[in-house]
Parts: sequence; structure tokens; C-alpha cells
Amino acid sequence: TSPMSTAILPPPPSEPAPLSRPVNYLNAKFGVMSWLFSLDHKRIAILYLLSITFMFFLGGAAIVVVRLHLMTPSGGLVDADTYNKLFTMHGIIMVFFFLIPAVPAVFGNFVLPMMIGAKDLAFPRLNLLSWYLFMLGAAFSVGAMLIGGVDTGWTFYTPYSSTSSHTNVIPAAIGILISGFSSLLTGLNFIVTIHRMRAPGLTWFRLPLFVWSLYATSIIILLGTPVIAATLTLVAVERIFQVGIFDPALGGDPLLFQHLFWFYSHPAVYIMILPGMGVVSEVITCFSRKNIYGYKFVAFSSVAIAVLGFLVWGHHMFVAGQSMYASLVFSLLSFSVAVPSAIKVFNWTATLYKGSVALLTPLLFVFGFIALFTMGGLTGLFLAALAVDAHVHDTYFVIAHFHFIMVGGMVMAYMAALHYWWPKMTGRMYPEGWAKLATLIIFIGFVLTFLPQFVVGYLGMLRRYYQYAPEYQIYNVMSTAGASILSVGYVLPFFYLIWSLWYGKPAPPNPWRATGLEWQTPSPPPPDNFEVTPEVTSGPYDYAKGVPSAG
Repeated sequence: TSPMSTAILPPPPSEPAPLSRPVNYLNAKFGVMSWLFSLDHKRIAILYLLSITFMFFLGGAAIVVVRLHLMTPSGGLVDADTYNKLFTMHGIIMVFFFLIPAVPAVFGNFVLPMMIGAKDLAFPRLNLLSWYLFMLGAAFSVGAMLIGGVDTGWTFYTPYSSTSSHTNVIPAAIGILISGFSSLLTGLNFIVTIHRMRAPGLTWFRLPLFVWSLYATSIIILLGTPVIAATLTLVAVERIFQVGIFDPALGGDPLLFQHLFWFYSHPAVYIMILPGMGVVSEVITCFSRKNIYGYKFVAFSSVAIAVLGFLVWGHHMFVAGQSMYASLVFSLLSFSVAVPSAIKVFNWTATLYKGSVALLTPLLFVFGFIALFTMGGLTGLFLAALAVDAHVHDTYFVIAHFHFIMVGGMVMAYMAALHYWWPKMTGRMYPEGWAKLATLIIFIGFVLTFLPQFVVGYLGMLRRYYQYAPEYQIYNVMSTAGASILSVGYVLPFFYLIWSLWYGKPAPPNPWRATGLEWQTPSPPPPDNFEVTPEVTSGPYDYAKGVPSAG
């Protein structure tokens, strides 16, 4: 027997009867107002999808200008102030208004209640409020950048942000603060829903791994978001009232800001990546037709990442004046946080081994996730080492590492989720050939964009500078060429997915032959998901016993 066989998804002997009538949420009511005031978690997920897609392309447009500027050592496309505002705009939008909310707000909202056999989230009105808060926060932050810009970088480092910058720091910070409340409401809603609204028979160790990842993510959100809210509030207080908090000239301590900021912002990396890991687990089991290898290890590794993520923030301050002994402790802890992530990668690989693998688009995006996330994780170990970090700190090496994790990892997972649940969300199939082409273009474009940045960063090119030494030009030309290819790869799904809404084949209730409860409803699902609450009688990925996972 070959280690891995390739197969198309086998047709079932008979289509299982859905657990609800085929009256979908899209056709329940028409009109803009019915959407803007809907309490249906699926419609709210669609609203998030539209909003987040807009933010993604807006943040992407800013960095396209930056990359075009960096084609030549002396720049010339924009001046230094505009350059600072562009990369700040890119960072704020992508981190706070795309990466953090993308998978939980869109796919968590859409499939979580169905995955656990519930008719909605525990607090539907809070769910709608969270979207409005997201939109209000985006309006503040994007408005601040459009009416004059922000030049501090997305990290808002003090004392520049609190006393020196003459740009719109406070409106941008208010927007992030408001969006933080949106995240808090979503995390609280998920935790209560998972605890209180599971279907009969759905024990903790029968939960899909995507639910485990959302649970761990929600814990991080509830514990970490108040810290960044308080930190940005203190920046505003010092900026308005000249109270000495972070500025040494006023008696403050700038290192205090870094401790507070990174205490949230490093766990925030796992707010971004943990839901993506949950998506990977769902897709791999479905398209390899196997139960996940080591289910409990994968589930508990999500919790371990959530816990350890709060213990490693100090590795951002190895060269900032932090105690040498504290740096040694944070270095050790930073190495240890790689262990639960490695467990996931090993178990995903073991799940694929000797599986009947269907090489369809969602799984191809997952392969891209595993390859790029693994490379990003391995280079993170270099940054956890004190000596290496002192050499590559604040260089393009750090940018490449971050983007291999966040873009190569999380965005690949986001695209996998989008293609995996698109038939369920819309009732339409997308063109598989175009989707596979987009996967290939995105992967090639990403590697060409960010792999040279590891090299040029190691050679000494500092990030955030709008000019650079001529010997670094070849690497920047390669990165800009890769960014052009990457842009094509991201725009392509935008067109063919919209095309599929009108011309795509109608999707059956379970086009992938998956075992989750969400696939036991019509496509798209009815407003209340299930006519009768399902009763779960088997594990989440029990493919050996057939497609249905509920009695």
C-alpha cells in the first residue's frame, strides 16, 4: 500500500436526509434593513465577510504602494511622511481589522452553532452589536488614516505616539479600542454558547477541533483585550494631559508601554492563528477520509498555546533594556511555545498518511498553510535565541517571519475555510479549476515576496526605512515582483466566488461527504438551522462508520 493515495470524493450510497427543511436564510427575507437588523448568526457572518473583505483589500492597497516605492534604493514614489503613514495604515488595518477578527467573526459565527447542534449563538443581540462595534471602530481608524494619517506604526510605540507625533493617533487608537469591545463580545458569546448550548450527546471530546480552537481563542480575547484597551487609553491620557506615564521627559517609562502592549499583542498572534489551525484540522480529516490522529493531543495543544502565549511577550524586548535574566527566561519560554504547534503539525501529517486524499482546493490551501506556517515557526526559534535576535532585531527578517506566520499561515487557512464552507454559506459550488489556479498563484507569489526578506534582513536591511543601501535592491525587486503575483492570486477568488453566486452549480447539503453537524442541513441552511435538535452518537470525524455523525 502506498503511503498516500489520491482519490476523488466517493459518492454516497444515498444522500442522508437533512435535519431541517430547505428554507434557507438567504431567502427568508430580502432588503437591506432585514440584514442590518438580523439576529441570525449566519447573516451576521456574511456581514462580517463583506466588511473584512473590504478591509483586506484596503490594507493591501496601502502596502502595494510601499512595495512599488521600494523598487529603487532612493524611493521617489512617495515622501518619507507618506511612506510612514502607508505602512502604518497597512499594519493597523491588517492586524486589527482583518487578521484578528477574520476566521472567528466570519466562520466561527457561521458554523459554530451548527457544529454543536444549536439554533444560534447564546446572545444573538450581542452578536449583532459586535458587528456594529467592529464597523464603528473601523470607521474611526480608517477615517483617521484618510484625513491625515498616522505615522507611528501599528505598534504605537511611545514616547513618539504619546507626545511627539503630530498625526491622528487618538482617533486611530479609539477605533482599535472600539473594535476590542467587538472582539470581547464575540469571545464571550462563543464561550457561553460552547458551554451551554451543545446538542445532547455532544461531550467535550466529541467537539470538532474547530470548536476547540475557537474556545481557546475566546479565552485569549477575554484575558488579553482589556490590556491593550487600557494601554491605548494611557497613551491618549499622556498625549492629552501630558501625564508622565511612558515619556521619560515627563517621568514616565517607555519600557512599560512595551510590556503592556506585547502582553496582549503576542497572545494576539494566537488569536489570529488558532482559529486557522482549527480550520486545518477540519479540512484534513475531511479530505483524507480519516479520523484526526491524536484528537486529544490536538485539542489540548490549542489550550496549551492559549496558556503559553501569555508567557512569552518579553522576547520582543531582548534589545530594549530588559533585564538579562528576564530575557533568558523569556527565551526559554519562547522555545517551549513551539511545542504545541509542532504537535499539531505532526498530527496533521500523520492524519494524511495512508489517507484517501482528495486534492481539492481547501486541502491545497491547507498544504500551503502547513508549509509556510512551519517555515515561519522555525524562523521564530531564531528570534527566540538571544544572540540571533540581537542581530536581526528590527530588520526585514522579522517582517518575513511575521508574514510567514500571519499571511502564509492564517490567510491560507482563511482561504481554505472560505472554499470549504462556501457551498454551505451560499448554496453554490465555485469553479474548481480557477480555485486551484488561485492556490498556486498565491503560494508562488507569497514565497517570492517574503523569502528574499529573510536574506536581506540577515544582511542588515532595517524595516520601516523608506530608503536603503543599493546592494539590497535585487531583493526588494524580487519582493515587489512577488507582491504583484500575490495580488493577482488574491483578486482571482474575489471574481470567481462572486461569479459562482449566479452561475455556480447548486451545492448539495454535503458536497464534501464530511461528518460535521453543519453538513446535515440544506445548503444554505434555514434560519433556525435545525428543525429538531440533533442527538450526537459518535465522534466528530468517525468516517469509518459513514458520513452522518448524529442520530
